[in-house]
Amino acid sequence: MLEQFKVKKEESVIVREAPLRDTVTSIFEKMKVSRADAELAADVLVMADLRGVDSHGVSNMLRSYVDGYNDGRLNPNPNVRIVRETLAAATIDADGGLGIITAPKAMEVAIRKAKETGIGVVSVANGKHLGMASYHAMMALEHDMIGTCMTSAGAQVLPTFGAEPRLGTNPIAIVAPAKEEPPFVYDVATSVVAANKLGLARRMGVPLPGGFISDEEGTPIMEPTMLPEKYYLLPWGSNREMGSHKGYGLACVVEIFTSILSGFGYAIAARGRNQHFLAAYSIEAFTPVDEFKSAMDEFLRALKDTPPAPGHEKVIVPGEPEWEIEQERRANGIPLHKEVIEWFKGICGELSIPYQLEG
Repeated sequence: MLEQFKVKKEESVIVREAPLRDTVTSIFEKMKVSRADAELAADVLVMADLRGVDSHGVSNMLRSYVDGYNDGRLNPNPNVRIVRETLAAATIDADGGLGIITAPKAMEVAIRKAKETGIGVVSVANGKHLGMASYHAMMALEHDMIGTCMTSAGAQVLPTFGAEPRLGTNPIAIVAPAKEEPPFVYDVATSVVAANKLGLARRMGVPLPGGFISDEEGTPIMEPTMLPEKYYLLPWGSNREMGSHKGYGLACVVEIFTSILSGFGYAIAARGRNQHFLAAYSIEAFTPVDEFKSAMDEFLRALKDTPPAPGHEKVIVPGEPEWEIEQERRANGIPLHKEVIEWFKGICGELSIPYQLEG
């Protein structure tokens, strides 16, 4: 995460993982979510915070989910079911269930199929926000598999040359295990910046770099700016001269695999739904697992051994910063903005949940 999106030390409160998990689980239970699903939802959110993906952790997402349950946009007890299936593929109707609960269940189906056929792919229709995409893809790692997760979101991103949004931020996560090195974990939006990071920027009052957003007429803002009241997100590349057609095209690819393949319509036609696509690839079906992991170690080390350019300490491989942050936060706690702490105090009081994040 870029430095300007990180909580400043003087504005943060350090909380421990265990009481945060307990509190988040209790909040979901108060939303009439089952205990098992509440624990799963808490795991997805807290894992995002542990890995430094604060934009998809408790700070931004939990209050949004509470609002969604309270106003009926989220189904606390969805009838998640397979509606179409072959040996290697399935389509699941999530019945309006929150993606951080339904996507892991879909990934379990993909993993089970990959064990049987070598590849398992699952399309999830009629879903909702799935949080940090890499969480679901990483479920494949313990099964010696490569994992993939994509998701569509509501129309927030402009197509190249467009003046109105037609695409979601449409993130892609791809993960692969190694033997001794931390796993390769690639998790990015196909927009220049994930929408939730803009919420962090607004909360902390920090400017955005140029090229992150457009003005309300669709013209890319290429100079640093504070987040305006009205804006649109831009695809990778920001403008045509810098390659925005590549991010735009890749966002379309995600839309095809998630929304259209699931049968529930693309971003501007999805009417508040989020569609997902999850896949697991059994390494053993392609090559010996041990040889693959050894080769991954060599590959990742070759990247990290690249001489750094002037002004930089080292070359970083995808997943390495998050892995390092996770080790540090498991040991020393998770920093939450003071405003987030105040929200927790308020919601705990409102829901009659003991407040236990400090002390």
